[in-house]
Amino acid sequence: MVQLNDLGPERALPRGRVTVRTGGGLALVTLTNPPANGYSHEMLRDLDEAILDLRFDQAVEVILLSGAGEKFFCAGADIAMLQRADPYFKYNFCLHANETLLRLEHTPKLVIAAIGGHCVGGGLEIALAADLRLARRGSGRCGLPEVALGVLPGTGGTQRLVRVVGKSRAIELMATGRLFDFDEAQQLGLVDAQLDAEGETPFLEAVLAYASQFLGPGKSSTAVGLIKRAVQSGAEVPLESGLALERELQQRLFSGPDAKEGLAAFLQKRTPSFGPGKP
Repeated sequence: MVQLNDLGPERALPRGRVTVRTGGGLALVTLTNPPANGYSHEMLRDLDEAILDLRFDQAVEVILLSGAGEKFFCAGADIAMLQRADPYFKYNFCLHANETLLRLEHTPKLVIAAIGGHCVGGGLEIALAADLRLARRGSGRCGLPEVALGVLPGTGGTQRLVRVVGKSRAIELMATGRLFDFDEAQQLGLVDAQLDAEGETPFLEAVLAYASQFLGPGKSSTAVGLIKRAVQSGAEVPLESGLALERELQQRLFSGPDAKEGLAAFLQKRTPSFGPGKP
């Protein structure tokens, strides 16, 4: 089981809005912009760079996405920045945000959002681009309140929320702009599990323990990553195309060492020992 002490030193991305620590097959990506970790163009550029770096890092099998501090995962976009910007910048800001989160979804490694505080507006939109979402019980609320600003959730919220909760519930949540606790978020399927932890470090330790189950040698992280790719891409195309994608990804697994090890271990009645993931 990977612990925080197993991760290497914190590395800040060029603009100082995202930090990365890696070790034991995991990468911890932290949004850093006190006091509420609101995101700006600089943060998105740092996040984009971190995603690409980790996509190519063969030692990283699972990516964790968190927010600095104990009160906020991310409070959404920097409103003062948006108020100052002209429409041309705002359009390209939203376009780049869409591209960044799509890269997160398309990376063939499991991505887990560690929500240790309030997760609202664009913060929830970032979390929705993760594959799994874990929340620290009782640590905050979430929601998409952009309607109060006279705008819509423009970082994928209108599209990803409906895919989780359905059309009418998505419209209700966004049109009212109401915030709700993590108990309701779990009931809606926005949060996959809540962890009982006090303070930032115990919560992250609990998240690392949870994430460790997807690592080798006990689990084929390659298979986990390709399951993620099959679902994230296959759900957006007709069934026949999704099945074709599934077959191609299955063939990649059949041609690799993990399937050989898994099948042999099953027949030999032993625990499999998988190697590092290479999606």
